[in-house]
Amino acid sequence: MATNSLTRDNQIDNGHVQLVPITPKLLVMDQVTEETHTLPAALLAYKPEPYRIGAGDTLYITVWDHPELTAPAGPQQATEANGRLVRPDGTLFYPYVGQLKVAGMTIEELRKAISDKLATYVENPQVDVNVVGYGSQRVTLNGAFIKTDPLPINAVPLTLGQAVGAAMADPKEANLSDLILTRDGRAYHLDLNRLDPGSGLAENIYLKDGDRLYLSYNDRQEAYVLGEVMHPMAIPFKTSDLTLTQALGRAGGLDQNFAKGKAVYVIRGAKNIETTPATVYQLDASSPAAFALADHFDVKPGDVVFVGAAGVTRWNRFFSQVLPLATALGTVSASQYNFEHASGN
Repeated sequence: MATNSLTRDNQIDNGHVQLVPITPKLLVMDQVTEETHTLPAALLAYKPEPYRIGAGDTLYITVWDHPELTAPAGPQQATEANGRLVRPDGTLFYPYVGQLKVAGMTIEELRKAISDKLATYVENPQVDVNVVGYGSQRVTLNGAFIKTDPLPINAVPLTLGQAVGAAMADPKEANLSDLILTRDGRAYHLDLNRLDPGSGLAENIYLKDGDRLYLSYNDRQEAYVLGEVMHPMAIPFKTSDLTLTQALGRAGGLDQNFAKGKAVYVIRGAKNIETTPATVYQLDASSPAAFALADHFDVKPGDVVFVGAAGVTRWNRFFSQVLPLATALGTVSASQYNFEHASGN
């Protein structure tokens, strides 16, 4: 297929189409110009502080040698039965201390406050405080997780990797390339496939109270394999690194009944076909090195992969029909992406 074959006689405007052969030089250029994926500095900068008590927490307060203060319900009862719930207004009552505002205190601050007040009634009181029920701070989970119960923030800092591991991504529905962490009204789009496995970057992001994690569904971003393949299909993006070889493989490979003279085209529609040319990447499938190149060519959401004969006439006929489709799919994909960024889903 030559560039000059895309003429107005075939009802295709040359100015709206850019034909790019897939060559080793192109792949090297793509690797050089590929955007470097780095974690947002604001997420890395956050370091968890000592846990601060809040409304809804249950505390177990021990006063050594004074079981009547430590376990008023009786030592035979469970620890939670002798626990003291922090009220919605952030206070709790303790014998000889009275009502005490504890919300916002660290465990050590509360231990010292109780010790100081008990000293009037108990000689040299030895006080210990433990949180036996964490109910004041949590991280909310939504989307393609198997478990979406809120995760409590406790005295041990919670990392992004631990939260995702506990919630478990749905292997059939999750799009690991788009995890959205919403914090303080700002949405951060993270690629789990690049953060893990092996890199450990997800363990460098600590979560805090009020954070929201939304794992996108993979049916919102798809590529489409058409033409002379065994199983034409739409392929959802479960990760960000879908190669042309993988796309063709999932479609069952090339139809061997029409293998001779085969060409593979990746049609990447522009957001606005009237002002920006669409790009058509061409791979000569008859070359022995074709699939070595295809294994390094990344397919993007909204791409249309078409396998057909290398002949110009037949291709132009199909192209006049599929290019508007590719443009529409690319526009929908971009619109969905922009909507998610704007809404923080």
